[in-house]
Amino acid sequence: MTMDSVGGRRYLMCRPTYFAVNYKINPWMDPTAPYDTALAIEQWTRLRQTFLELGHTVEEIDPLPGLPDMVFAANGATVVDGTVLAVQFRDPERADEGPAYRSWFERAGYAVHEAKFVNEGEGDLMLAGDVILAGTGFRTTHAAHARAQEVLGRPVITLQLVDPRFYHLDTALCVLSGSDGTGPAQIAYLPEAFSPGSQAVLRLLFPDAIIASVADAEVLGLNAVSDGKTVVLASQAVELAAALQERGYRTIGVNMSELRKAGGGAKCCTLELRPGGGATS
Repeated sequence: MTMDSVGGRRYLMCRPTYFAVNYKINPWMDPTAPYDTALAIEQWTRLRQTFLELGHTVEEIDPLPGLPDMVFAANGATVVDGTVLAVQFRDPERADEGPAYRSWFERAGYAVHEAKFVNEGEGDLMLAGDVILAGTGFRTTHAAHARAQEVLGRPVITLQLVDPRFYHLDTALCVLSGSDGTGPAQIAYLPEAFSPGSQAVLRLLFPDAIIASVADAEVLGLNAVSDGKTVVLASQAVELAAALQERGYRTIGVNMSELRKAGGGAKCCTLELRPGGGATS
């Protein structure tokens, strides 16, 4: 099986200094339930260390008070070939995250393009080889898919999400190889999270995909980060880990249970910075 080259990935992360669950914008959030910010920081730190031990580079954006979901860096932008498509959040509780991430990219020397329509970054726009898989139905609008194609210069495949628990594409689908935009792409996904038509499209494009169980999706096992050889995923997603190992992937389990209270896992915390002419070295 062909896999991406290992090492050299660059990720952007945001320490959950101000993590809290004090509003509800997805089915995972319960503002009446207890949460532990210190534990969220501990779990995030372990995830970051895992990436470093795998030989990847981790950049950090400073967290801002009053933005408890800023830890979910994957929603901060979509970066392809050094070009950045900025974000526009659906919910007012997260609106100020967009300008914060945009400012970070501008200071870092990236070419940044405004969102124009609601899109929540890599949460719904996922590079898979030569194409971008684009989720819609709960957050990112269909109009944003056309915008992504125009800005990022890759064909966009629209996928309709139908289960509110899997409100972002990255909770229902993981790009296992090809997430750096090179080589053939392989994915894992939960069919039940998609409309019948989108299921048909996924079967056509990825006939060899790994099919996840509902149980593993419910612990956000598909909200995983792959460098083409190693997949970092929720430690509770045991069936998915076994299926990945059967396909030749190495798996590393991480416990993201506290961050899951806000609807996020390993991928939500991780934005891939794909290099290209638009960024400084």
